[in-house]
Amino acid sequence: MDKLFLVNGKLHTQDPAYPHATAVAISGGRIWAVGGDEDVRALAGPDAQLIDLEGRRVLPGLTDSHFHYYDWALGLRRLPLAAADSLADVRARLAQKVADSRHPSETPPGRWILGQGWNETRWPDPQIPTRADLDDVAPDHPVILWRNDLHLAVVNSLALQEAGVTGDTPDPPEGVIDRDESGQPTGVLRDLAINLVSDVLPPPTEEETAEAMRDGFAILHRLGLTGVHDYRIMGGADGPPAFRAYQRLQADGELALRMWMHIPGERLDEAIALGLRTGFGDDTLRVGHVKLFSDGGQGARTAWMLEPYDDVDHCGIPLTPMEEIAEAVRRADRAGLAVAVHAIGDRANRELLGVFEQVLSADGTDRCGRRHPGDRAAAADEVHSLESRSTAPPLAPHRIEHVQNIHPDDVARFARLGIVASVQPIHVTDDIPMMEKSVGPRSRFAYPFRDMLDAGIVLALGTDCPVANPNPLWNIHAAVTRQTRDGTPAGGWYPEQRMSVAEAVWGHTMGAARVTGREAALGSISPGKLADLIVLDRDIFAIESMEIAQAQVVVTVFNGRIVYQR
Repeated sequence: MDKLFLVNGKLHTQDPAYPHATAVAISGGRIWAVGGDEDVRALAGPDAQLIDLEGRRVLPGLTDSHFHYYDWALGLRRLPLAAADSLADVRARLAQKVADSRHPSETPPGRWILGQGWNETRWPDPQIPTRADLDDVAPDHPVILWRNDLHLAVVNSLALQEAGVTGDTPDPPEGVIDRDESGQPTGVLRDLAINLVSDVLPPPTEEETAEAMRDGFAILHRLGLTGVHDYRIMGGADGPPAFRAYQRLQADGELALRMWMHIPGERLDEAIALGLRTGFGDDTLRVGHVKLFSDGGQGARTAWMLEPYDDVDHCGIPLTPMEEIAEAVRRADRAGLAVAVHAIGDRANRELLGVFEQVLSADGTDRCGRRHPGDRAAAADEVHSLESRSTAPPLAPHRIEHVQNIHPDDVARFARLGIVASVQPIHVTDDIPMMEKSVGPRSRFAYPFRDMLDAGIVLALGTDCPVANPNPLWNIHAAVTRQTRDGTPAGGWYPEQRMSVAEAVWGHTMGAARVTGREAALGSISPGKLADLIVLDRDIFAIESMEIAQAQVVVTVFNGRIVYQR
């Protein structure tokens, strides 16, 4: 592999041994040397590829620690609705798709139309669409349109008919079918009720999936992303096809992101039986955490809260009984599999912390969830177990996803456990109207990044794409300002919870590496580590914080190769 030399830059190495480096040498896909221009230039031969950075800021390659890559990649070929600014706009976009489908090369009548990304809280009249809003626009196509959080979808009457959903269909476990006054489905499906319809969709082929994934790599390289923690949606149906496509791309040498692929909780038994462990794989594809769900989403009002929502008379729903989660955590931990548990509501987070306290301490572990090898009770329990115990604890720490609402009393409990909080700052600015409507003044307990950092909780940052835009610089901007990109609200939303630029960058680099147990290979610009880094068009540590959202990537290096150059 060719050598690459970058000089005359400002490197934010995140390595205390190189606080003021201006140059980096790369060889064989790894960082070869870091230091001053003169020292690094001396390593370059006459035919070396050398780039003068002209004083630009360099960061380690950024990782999105919560990304639904499979769904996002396929969604690039679906009807995009993230920019829809009203229900009328959604209807107009759907009507245009139907009109396009009349051409032979497009979707013919009778074929499904899939869309995603709408968010009614951003509309002047924030009403959730129903089947009545879709039926007259698309009478000849079954339609399913996912809300941006993927916890709610709306379908038309033809889709309900295709799925066999009627007024007599009971709510599935962990899901809700919205109904009108006569008991008939309105077309609004929440959480696992969505699967009643999505299960009858014709699945994409492996080639279609791999092709969509390939298209996505270049898009993310332009944003400065070199790694993704790929998440499963509830139900886990996306797990096997995603894993097949990733392995195909890897075998062909085309997997151009470091993919940490989570296992759906529904496949825990198979994972244990096969002897899979978190971290198994190579430098581009590894088995990640086991994804579990404790509650739903706040937009759908299915996040599990300590007190009722302000706008509906209930507290949300626990999607999985805590005793089931506790048993899954116990079994996964014993098998060397770390878990990632979705928890948005403050009740869900409180109950989940209790699970970790109970399961990990009962199994002879320390504050990081690492088991003490000499624990006699655990050894005795093994004798009576039908499943073998891993000889070592998981290679990565357990994690809780979102931690959107957490009571102040629970922050210290979280820190004591040593688990990682996987958070998405861009949700702060996207969700302000929804949060204020749903929980009002309790919003002061939402997204408490400063409180968590001060308590010593490790934060790994992501966007939850396609729930939110995948631009990591927008995510950093949201973390630092707690303002939308147009500057509202003035001074920031609960600004006492803001992060520094350095903390936000750390969350996208070292935080992402730490939660995967890969600090030795990723997260900083250090000799011997994998050569992933990006060059920005401006110094985000020196500019006004509101300008961070306008910063752009000019070079992305992945595995020692330039994969994007503006």
